[in-house]
Amino acid sequence: QVQLVESGGGLVQAGGSLRLSCAASGRAFSLYYMAWFRQAPGKEREFVATIRWSGGSAYYTESVKGRFTISRDNAKNTVYLQMNSLKPEDTAAYYCAAALRPTIASLRQSYDYWGQGTQVTVSS
Repeated sequence: QVQLVESGGGLVQAGGSLRLSCAASGRAFSLYYMAWFRQAPGKEREFVATIRWSGGSAYYTESVKGRFTISRDNAKNTVYLQMNSLKPEDTAAYYCAAALRPTIASLRQSYDYWGQGTQVTVSS
């Protein structure tokens, strides 16, 4: 069992930066794939980024490549999402997710555990 708690959301102007954190409790955090998803009002929850248990491989949705960076600190049981050059279209609730063996890392259904989300609002 894994519990996830996100933090770091807020209101920022376009072009600004935010760093989201996701603190995990439970055993064997280092064995889990970790991911960030986001959901804008009236839209489906969409994949943003994922990172393997070792932290060596990360994958991003095309719209955030070069602007967002996912990382993890297994000693702190925490995964991060550094978001730079934010755009109004990045406005959404951001969710942290965990899975031992996701079938397809970009699919919401692959993840077993979810946090409650943190709101990111980017003003133009």
